Amino acid sequence: MWQEAIQIDGPYNFDSVLQRHTPDPLKLLDIEKRTIRVPIVIAKKAQVVDITATGTTDQPAFVLNGKTDKEAAIKKVSEIFQWKVPLDKIHNHFQQTDLKKIFNLFIGTPLILDFDLFGSLIKCIIHQQINMTFAYTLTERFVKTFGYEIDGVWFFPEPETVAGLQVEQLRELQFSGRKAEYIIGIAKEITENGLHLDVLKNQPDEEIFEQLTKIRGVGRWTVENFLLFALGRPNLFPLADIGIQNGLKKLYQLEKKPTFEEMERYKQDWEPYLSYASLYLWRSIE
Repeated sequence: MWQEAIQIDGPYNFDSVLQRHTPDPLKLLDIEKRTIRVPIVIAKKAQVVDITATGTTDQPAFVLNGKTDKEAAIKKVSEIFQWKVPLDKIHNHFQQTDLKKIFNLFIGTPLILDFDLFGSLIKCIIHQQINMTFAYTLTERFVKTFGYEIDGVWFFPEPETVAGLQVEQLRELQFSGRKAEYIIGIAKEITENGLHLDVLKNQPDEEIFEQLTKIRGVGRWTVENFLLFALGRPNLFPLADIGIQNGLKKLYQLEKKPTFEEMERYKQDWEPYLSYASLYLWRSIE
């Protein structure tokens, strides 16, 4: 067992992190105690790291508890929660833009990564073209049927497990046949065709788009979400995302959703932090 106290530069609003995770039934957290339990896998060894926030938005601090691989676990958790990203620099950038009020209202909101790369890509497929509530339900069924549990925390199944599934097994959980085929197909790309998700971390966005969109069922929306929430890329603005469209409609008091041409014009001042513009626009309509 190990314990480590960590301080990072503010602003960083950990309470907003917990609030955003609350609707997900797979996330074990306590808003009042300001804690969350994080499943991580390092060198194929799974463990749970408990995080407790002890600081404020201006002076963020945390206590971490784990069982093994202390340095690697802390590095992994720091990456997931983006503790080394200079949010003050990003905040200051948006003070000169139309998003100033939103950034001041939600100051210190970080872009949090999914806990698992494979799980993130599978979630993107599950969430395609269904409402958020049912997406969470399907994901929970999938993980609790084919994944595994450690200390009360659920882990996504390994690609080898998913590659061995039959479409009918997912259909029993209310997956569509096509979505079941996509999920199994992605797992087989990893286990049979040499797709290494870890390697993608070091590749430019364009190469990742080219590689992943060759996979059946993986389109632009899926790759954009993977880049945002699995790899934490800072400069993505999914034009087709309804939430961003609604956020812009509210911000600019438009009668209807903006066109792609209008969105291209709006976003010019927000680079190179378009991912944070996306995040804060989503927050503005939650």
